[in-house]
Amino acid sequence: MDKDHPRYKWVALSNTTLGMLMVTINSSIVIISLPAIFRGIGLNPLSPGNVSYLLWLLMGFLLASAVLVVLFGRLGDMYGRVRIYNLGFVVFTVSAIALSLDPFTHGGGAMWLIVWRVIQGVGGAMLMANSAAILTDAFPVQRRGFALGINQVAAVAGSFLGLVIGGVLSEWDWKAVFWVSVPFGILGTVWSYRSLHDFGERTPGSLDLPGTLTFALGLTALLTGITYGIQPYGDSATGWTNPWVLASVIGGLALLAVFCWIESRVAKPMFDLSLFRNRAFGLGNLAGLMSSIGRGGLQFMLIVWLQGIWLPLHGYDFEQTPLWAGIYLLPLTVGFLAAGPISGWLSDRYGPRPFATAGMLVTAATFVLLVVIPVDFNYWVFAGIVLLNGIGSGMFASPNTAAVMNAVPAAQRGVASGMRATLFNGGMALSMGLFFSLMILGLSGPLPDAMSSGLQEQGVSAPVAEHAAGLPPVGSLLAAFLGYNPIEELLGAGGTLDQPGVHTEVLTGQEFFPHLISGPFHSGLVVVFLGAAIMMLIGAVASWFAGNGSAPDEADELRAADRAGI
Repeated sequence: MDKDHPRYKWVALSNTTLGMLMVTINSSIVIISLPAIFRGIGLNPLSPGNVSYLLWLLMGFLLASAVLVVLFGRLGDMYGRVRIYNLGFVVFTVSAIALSLDPFTHGGGAMWLIVWRVIQGVGGAMLMANSAAILTDAFPVQRRGFALGINQVAAVAGSFLGLVIGGVLSEWDWKAVFWVSVPFGILGTVWSYRSLHDFGERTPGSLDLPGTLTFALGLTALLTGITYGIQPYGDSATGWTNPWVLASVIGGLALLAVFCWIESRVAKPMFDLSLFRNRAFGLGNLAGLMSSIGRGGLQFMLIVWLQGIWLPLHGYDFEQTPLWAGIYLLPLTVGFLAAGPISGWLSDRYGPRPFATAGMLVTAATFVLLVVIPVDFNYWVFAGIVLLNGIGSGMFASPNTAAVMNAVPAAQRGVASGMRATLFNGGMALSMGLFFSLMILGLSGPLPDAMSSGLQEQGVSAPVAEHAAGLPPVGSLLAAFLGYNPIEELLGAGGTLDQPGVHTEVLTGQEFFPHLISGPFHSGLVVVFLGAAIMMLIGAVASWFAGNGSAPDEADELRAADRAGI
């Protein structure tokens, strides 16, 4: 079946949507399943020595995807987008099989999972880098907004569906979190090899090795430094005074500056900086980055809020909170799924500017509303706010993607898709370090006093209470994130809970820790969500000035290329 076959575009849309769903579901499925995974391999995720395993299980996949997605977009332009995309399905599926067969326990088991999660991220980068370019090749310009909207909404909704799927499967067996990708990966691999064909224009040339290396090393160093900035250092609540963290961040930024210098001078750049001179492409990607950072921060903070505070206060056991946190976040996913395709269809008719801008403004308003409601909220008020947040993000995602992809020439769609996906993945990875650091800074002021006074009220001696209150707040934050009650971990080893006069049942019950952290948590929440609201406003301004854009006439482009001998 050729490009003009009436069914080919729907084959391309359904296959690439399956690929994007697989990738983004797996980007978040581990987040909510971490307690079950660590119990399965026999590791305590709250032990200081195991925090690095926890962080790399979260970050390895996102880091590999963010670093390599532009490279695979460029390879798609050179050797065929479908070829690279199909190989991505193979790598992703083999990795899912290996993850579900982890033969080790303790640290060895964690390292097995981390290595294969990184390899799975490589496969994910191949899929993400070329899916939008394949759709742009397959669909006529007047239908691209709808197609890219479906694809992008699948990508965004997948990150929230992963929370529900991970919560359900981790209740059954932690390895099922990885098993679930295997049949869909096999199906997608066979289907893509049998059905997809390369109709896009190829751009011959050599691979930009200096640019590739400086970009990979620079982004890896930057994101690694930001990740370890979450962990305490010395007397500081965060690691931002750690010389290694500072060296990673500064060195990463320096390497990225060198990368930009290289890309402005090589004949065939991996990251075509000249595309940013196009207003629709440059400002559209800026808005997309702001949206990705804000969405990642929202995801992490709502999990902390629900698993660590709201659900325990409403009678849910800590072991059940991952499942119910995913269920109670369903309005967010529903909003995405409802608004994305509709806004894509409308943007095809009326232009992307009003829908992308309005989506960012709605999302900014919901971040402010989340600050206004109490920590122990009425669920239906909360559900209405997150539903609006999903609608706003869905309104933005489809028009933004279509505007960015329509703004580039046909022969550069692979690299443009890779650049857009890099900002998408990089924003998600960056949001974890950024928002966790902001939350820790917000907690570091009020949490020690609340912890000390709360423990002493329950019979804990002043020295022990002061010692527990002086521990880094990242432990309490990670406990809430994972749905753990850390009080037993903090006080059980020293025998404090067995002392006379200590109200052990209260301290280890469901409500003490959530009540204790709720006030300080709200202080941190104000910092995080107001920061996210500002990012959404920046995205709204960028979307407005990006304009409606105009898709180039592909036939004219190809005729001009022929005349120029390209």
